[in-house]
Amino acid sequence: QVQLVESGGGLVQAGDSLRLSCAFSGPTFNSYTMGWFRQAPGEERQFVAAISSRDGSTNYIYSVKGRFTISRDNAKNTVYLQMNSLKSEDTAVYYCAARSSPVLITSSQGYDYWGQGTQVTVSS
Repeated sequence: QVQLVESGGGLVQAGDSLRLSCAFSGPTFNSYTMGWFRQAPGEERQFVAAISSRDGSTNYIYSVKGRFTISRDNAKNTVYLQMNSLKSEDTAVYYCAARSSPVLITSSQGYDYWGQGTQVTVSS
């Protein structure tokens, strides 16, 4: 059974940085493609970034390109989301997700496991 636990959220000012972490427990972390999604109040869950299990290739939503970086440490069973130059529109609950396929996708329906989420609030 796979479990995901996010950490690192908080309240910051616009322009600040945060690093989210997602600890993966279960078998064969390095066989899972990992993703980050976010959901703001009243809005649908939105893809943010993903990193493939096959070759570490990444994909980002356009609005975070150049500001956010997803990475993984297979030795620590952890995936990270480094968020720089934060904006008020980045405010949301951020969720970590895992899928047992090397293919990068942006649809939440393609992910098999989810964490509980961590709140990120950016004040302007």
